[in-house]
Amino acid sequence: MLPKLKKILKIVLIMLFLLVFGIVLIFRFVPIPTTPYMLAERSNHGSIFYSWVYLEDMSENVPLSVVAAEDVNFCNHWGFDLAAIRSAIDQGSKRGASTISQQVVKNLFLWHQRSWIRKIFEAILTPVVEISWSKKRILEVYLNIAEFDKGIFGIEQASQKLFGVPSSKLSLQQASLLSAVLPNPKQRSVIDPSKYIRKRALSIADGAATILKDDRSDCFTD
Repeated sequence: MLPKLKKILKIVLIMLFLLVFGIVLIFRFVPIPTTPYMLAERSNHGSIFYSWVYLEDMSENVPLSVVAAEDVNFCNHWGFDLAAIRSAIDQGSKRGASTISQQVVKNLFLWHQRSWIRKIFEAILTPVVEISWSKKRILEVYLNIAEFDKGIFGIEQASQKLFGVPSSKLSLQQASLLSAVLPNPKQRSVIDPSKYIRKRALSIADGAATILKDDRSDCFTD
């Protein structure tokens, strides 16, 4: 009975992996319709704001700012920034060192509550996404499914709701301010930024300029 159970379990795991891999491949090409977290937020609050915009239709300030804020080595790693992880461990950082690729996996497939189980799934799925998608696609998906304010998902809705302009018109200051509330938009505000957020936004703007100057944006800029 035990060998038969092991065989069934093996088949189930293989089918599950193929299903997830198939979904990853599909999402390489099509806009993301929704995510489990969006569905949960819609259920909790009644409605959310979400729309898709392609990376080439965003202001160039947007990807530069979010990379400066969240993952300065985005173009140079394969999903995990080992140097940032070591630095976070040495400094005892509570936030950790999640890359944009890891955050895409969490936002698209998993849940937000921290747990070792989530981290295991994240560690398995992140290389799959890195292998299957280009860096541009990873960044495009991240910018479209990240939450920038309560119930406001994606850079296009965030830009329109919080600044009254399309994402194609965002200035470096505006893009940096939006990036500064990540990854905790429920406790940080773009409309009423704290002194810390304003200071962080200025630092992000400087970092965006440095990334562009140092050619660390080659994987997502033309």
